[in-house]
Parts: sequence; C-alpha cells; structure tokens
Amino acid sequence: MEKPKLLIVEDDYESQSFLKIFFRNDYDTTIVESESGFHNVISEKSFDLILMDISLPNGKDGIELTKEIKSNPATSKTPIVCLTAHAFLKDKARAMEAGADYFLAKPVENKILKNIVKQFCPTVLGSK
Repeated sequence: MEKPKLLIVEDDYESQSFLKIFFRNDYDTTIVESESGFHNVISEKSFDLILMDISLPNGKDGIELTKEIKSNPATSKTPIVCLTAHAFLKDKARAMEAGADYFLAKPVENKILKNIVKQFCPTVLGSK
C-alpha cells in the first residue's frame, strides 16, 4: 500500500530532522525550507497533507503560501496544518483566514501532533 504524501514546509533544521523521523514509517515525506523549495515540489507532485510553518526565510511566509494553495483549484482541497512557534491568537487568526485547516503552536505533544495529522490524513496512521 502506498504511503500518503506529506509535505513539510519548515525552515528549522532540528524540526525538519524530528518531523522526518517522526513520520517516516507512515508517510512519504518531502521537506522544504523556503518558498522556492515549496514551489519546486508543489509544481511536480501532489500531497495528501501539508504541515506549514508560518515563519520562512527569503520570500513568502507560510500564511502567503497557504493562501496560494487554497486559491489554486488544483491544490485547494489539500489540508494544511500550521505548525509554528508563532503562538499568538493573531497568528492563529491569520492562518485560519488564509485557509489553514488546523493550527498547532510549538512545542506540541507528539501524541497530539500524530492525532491531528491522522485526523486530516487517516489512510495509514493507526492502521498497523
């Protein structure tokens, strides 16, 4: 059975490493760290879920990328979970207005992260 495709948009190397290991058994993960990396992969591959950091270097941030995804008919149905250190209510409001399906502030408990991802992309997680 093919694993669901998870795109992780995250600029922090330690977070990238953790998420890659955390989801490796259940998802086909692709990790990008910037707007340019995002555009390179999103034009070539479709994803079942996107974990989106809000703060990204050199270019558009996660809010702007979320708006792009949700305004494009080809990707508008792809669930987006914002996973960010920006924990203020205004950040959550901006993310949800941009079209995010869920908002998680770092640090987040592993069990909660896994459950939220499973909620939006249940194909494999928890089925083993």
